[in-house]
Amino acid sequence: MGDVVRVMLEHGKKKRVVACAFDWPGWDRSVRTGGDPVAALDEYRPRFALVAARAGYGAEFDALGDLEVVEEIEGIGMTDHYGVSGKPAAAEFEPMSEAALERKVALLQAAWATFDDTAARVSGELRKGPRGGGREKQKIIDHTNGSEIHEFAPKVGIKVPPETRDDPVALAAYRAAVVDAIRDHHARGAAARSWQLQFLIRRCAWHMLDHAWELEDRDLTEA
Repeated sequence: MGDVVRVMLEHGKKKRVVACAFDWPGWDRSVRTGGDPVAALDEYRPRFALVAARAGYGAEFDALGDLEVVEEIEGIGMTDHYGVSGKPAAAEFEPMSEAALERKVALLQAAWATFDDTAARVSGELRKGPRGGGREKQKIIDHTNGSEIHEFAPKVGIKVPPETRDDPVALAAYRAAVVDAIRDHHARGAAARSWQLQFLIRRCAWHMLDHAWELEDRDLTEA
């Protein structure tokens, strides 16, 4: 087996634990307290392998070994409420080489592409949850792209109108601007406001993939 996958566990105060493979932005999963977060993360290994391959790192990912918890931290309110990582891993405070940055940017771009492709191919109507809940497809698309535009991109100085999410050409230009801004921040050694740059990339990638996989799981095409 190849190198181990370094994992951080982020513990909510009462409800959830998030497992983050922080070297592979977007590969984060959560479970209720008492569950096995490492097993939950490993369950998504085949799905994330497709993202890694799209980014050009398929062989490296396929050669990875076991998951190994290298850090455990106390989370924030969002950890419990949304099952999302709210803090960077210790390694995400460390300086990145230019090659390491480009690797993480490629994985972020692959997460964007995965979301777009998934949204385009799944059914217009989605499978309901156990109690009939869940956003409809267009609401998920609007939320996913909109949250990035409103919450994440401004951290590297990119501000665009909300309707950018509705125009594929404008959305592509916006994402290119985000990548340029990330590279500029890295070159200057600047943080993404209150977030570490590596954490910003991971959160953006996770949000895209989490909703891509939601769309996939609720797809009614085969039905």
